Amino acid sequence: MKKILATLICLLLVLTVAPAMAEDITIGALLSDTSNTFFVTMADAIEAKGAELGVKTIILDGANDSAKDVTNMEDLIAAGVDFVLYNPVDSDAAAAVVEKATAAGIPVISIDRSVNGAEVVSHIASDNVYGGKIATEMIIELMGGEGAIAEIQGMAGASAANERHQGFDEAIAAAGDKITVVSSQIGDWDTTKAMGIMENILMANPEVKGVFCANDNMAIGAVQACQQNGRSDVIIVGFDAEQIALDAIEEGTMVATVQQQPALMGELGVENALKYLAGEAVEPSIGAPVALVTKD
Repeated sequence: MKKILATLICLLLVLTVAPAMAEDITIGALLSDTSNTFFVTMADAIEAKGAELGVKTIILDGANDSAKDVTNMEDLIAAGVDFVLYNPVDSDAAAAVVEKATAAGIPVISIDRSVNGAEVVSHIASDNVYGGKIATEMIIELMGGEGAIAEIQGMAGASAANERHQGFDEAIAAAGDKITVVSSQIGDWDTTKAMGIMENILMANPEVKGVFCANDNMAIGAVQACQQNGRSDVIIVGFDAEQIALDAIEEGTMVATVQQQPALMGELGVENALKYLAGEAVEPSIGAPVALVTKD
């Protein structure tokens, strides 16, 4: 009877103390570009999951400027955050940013893009290599296994861009010599820049049959360039499954996109940050599944 009573008292203490502990925790999040709808979704999920678990969250925008990441991290340290979720602008430059947090005794989880050269608690991301590969394989299949293909890459230095390009390269290598890559250029995730790149591709290589774009913003730029040049025959596949791309797929101007789960990544970030702060083990790599989305 005494053991049962003691157990009940312990449970009561856990239930009353845990919320108070959660309320004292602040999780900071550094996101590379909160003007991008992908990261808006992630930010909203971080805030919602934090509110659900009684945790305060501070979200700062890197504005696609790696120097801004440095000052943002300094601001989070000054604010006394307990943990940082970090989506770096540049994976190489991110090491110095993480080292600032480490020196202040603040653990970090990287999300979507990795940190090169510094240790983090965990890395949460989609399988970008696989996503780039299946997207490119679909284009090649629809091209009948032969012809000219192009690629519009993401931002130089971003691990997600590098990994999606790796997937593209793997699919091209497996396709054999009947597939020719006529262009592979950096589009910086930007619609307007991608539109200009695609216009140049169409002028220089009118035989191009398909293009893989490393995000949906750039895929829409490619769509716009094709429409202006009367090219409804070009197979365009994007990445992220943004609503604008889903609409384009419904309309038939895009063939497919790779679905990521930015909300899930944000939620996993908050949950695993709390696990780590509670002394629980956290996996060093946590994957969020991806899949092709077509009109069907």
